[in-house]
Amino acid sequence: MSKIGEIVLKTVNKVFPLPIHPFNLQNNGVKTYAEWEFEKGLDTLKYFLDFTDLETLFKDKTVLDIGCGAAGKTVFYATQGVKNIYGVDRVEHYKMQAEHLAAEKSVSDKFRFVVADATSLPFQSSMFDTIIMNDFMEHASRPEAVLSECYRVLKEGGRLYVNSPPYNHPYGAHLSDVIGVPWVHVFFSDQTLINVYKDLVKDLPDAQDRINLRFSTDNHGKPYISYINKMTIKKFNAWIRESPFNVIYYKEVPLRNSLSFLANFSWTKEYFVKMLVAVLEKPKTNS
Repeated sequence: MSKIGEIVLKTVNKVFPLPIHPFNLQNNGVKTYAEWEFEKGLDTLKYFLDFTDLETLFKDKTVLDIGCGAAGKTVFYATQGVKNIYGVDRVEHYKMQAEHLAAEKSVSDKFRFVVADATSLPFQSSMFDTIIMNDFMEHASRPEAVLSECYRVLKEGGRLYVNSPPYNHPYGAHLSDVIGVPWVHVFFSDQTLINVYKDLVKDLPDAQDRINLRFSTDNHGKPYISYINKMTIKKFNAWIRESPFNVIYYKEVPLRNSLSFLANFSWTKEYFVKMLVAVLEKPKTNS
């Protein structure tokens, strides 16, 4: 049955064009992952700009960008008047690309790429004014621990800005670099997705990097999708509401304005909300 599913998926996938993806742009020599992120820097903040502004986010602030990838967006933030900014990611080979871009944009004196796990940050407590988590919460294997660690390193009155797509939105499987079928993870099993993905990337120069990024093997030798935690809207809300932060802003962004009515019903919103947005504040203690 699994083989039939793989054949069906590969056939259907030929019908759908692939969304623009930075891995493919980099392979085709169009631009590096870091350069693509830099160009998208302002887009990563757009969901917050009806609540705040760039100066409040960055001006003279010590900033942390968690899950920064190749840190192109972090370098963009560095151009917005920060005092210092740190980009954190677990993928070590992004470091050289990030540092090259920082030098190119003349912000090396403000920028540092740190290879670390977000559940155990190598920073002192109460160090940061602003923390950005753009498209990261859906990847965290221990999201509650990440929020707790953010609370520790954030100054009193500091803010954590979070935006993440829920799992059941059209490309929530995060396989759209080679699979363009929307809601593919709703219609096919994880094993089918893994097998088809591996087959589709096998001839690419960065095939093993892509596979290692997305999949792991459990104690029984069975592969599973480890790149995402299958975060639903309900789970996201539970994580932020049960955290020690005050939730001072929250928004669910529909796929399209024309579909906003589907994003408002409890039985359809998981499939028609494209982004969850929240601003969390560390409360000031009374002295």
